[in-house]
Amino acid sequence: MTKLEKVIFWYILLLLPAIVLGECTCDSEDEERNKTEALKFKMVAIASILIASAIGVCIPVLGKAIPALSPEKNFFFIIKAFAAGVILATGFIHVLPDAFESLTSPCLKENPWGNFPFSGFIAMVSAMGTLMVDTYATSYFSNKNDTKNGLVAQSGDEGGAIHVHSHGSASLMGDSSSELLRYRVISQVLEMGIIVHSVIIGIALGASESPKTIRPLVAALTFHQFFEGMGLGGCIAQAKFKTRAVAIMALFFSLTTPVGIAIGLGITNVYDENSPTALIVEGVFNSASAGILIYMALVDFLAADFMHPRMQGNGKLQLGANISLLLGAGLMALIANWA
Repeated sequence: MTKLEKVIFWYILLLLPAIVLGECTCDSEDEERNKTEALKFKMVAIASILIASAIGVCIPVLGKAIPALSPEKNFFFIIKAFAAGVILATGFIHVLPDAFESLTSPCLKENPWGNFPFSGFIAMVSAMGTLMVDTYATSYFSNKNDTKNGLVAQSGDEGGAIHVHSHGSASLMGDSSSELLRYRVISQVLEMGIIVHSVIIGIALGASESPKTIRPLVAALTFHQFFEGMGLGGCIAQAKFKTRAVAIMALFFSLTTPVGIAIGLGITNVYDENSPTALIVEGVFNSASAGILIYMALVDFLAADFMHPRMQGNGKLQLGANISLLLGAGLMALIANWA
């Protein structure tokens, strides 16, 4: 290496941090704004995301009409593994990094937490809170169900044979009902976590006036909501809610991001994504959402399904589920890079 090359090398090395730091700005890029073109992309986003979300959440729910998608079939484990990969990658690659970026933004001139990793802390607390809600809700409904089954068993206690038969039936009913109640708790907690970050993403997209920013987000969010909907739909299908409850949950999920975009459209003139208030609110909610999604993917999806007797006793199913998991996570990683 010549002297000149060495000088250039060290010059670039010393100047690079200044260049990187110089890119961190709180000023809006007015030259990229185009309200008319941005509005067209937003309308397309509302329609495409609404349709993709509805299709994604309904596919697993239609298990009765499509036998291959029934929760009793092995293929359902493959679908859930793929959905778990999508949700896990959403928490780790999409939501949590956005939270870190918001809460460590240079626009927060008076950073109240200094160098403390506040995003990770909130995500951790959120995951533990989800565990507590999951545990206590399941325990409460299981105990309530056991009490009912105990009363059923006692009412049939008039003869020895009848008592044994009643007690056995009550035990089977109790096991089945407890599992069903757990699926219902899981589906509702998961939907809460998904809705939080979906609304935030929608508001950010709706408030943006830069076609350059919106264009890649439309395609990325459409795929994102479709696969996330499949994960939620799988939980709803296993919970065996009544038709009305299924319709409400599916509709609620499908509408969250489009409603967020509509809210963003309404507050475009007053919303500043770089204001301290917006950054803190967005960062805190994204951190909490990431904690919920990561916990649900690892504990209620992967741990429960991968340790299931049917999975443990079937090598081909294990291989298929692992490949499906990697594909789901990898696809969301690609979408993150795309967006």
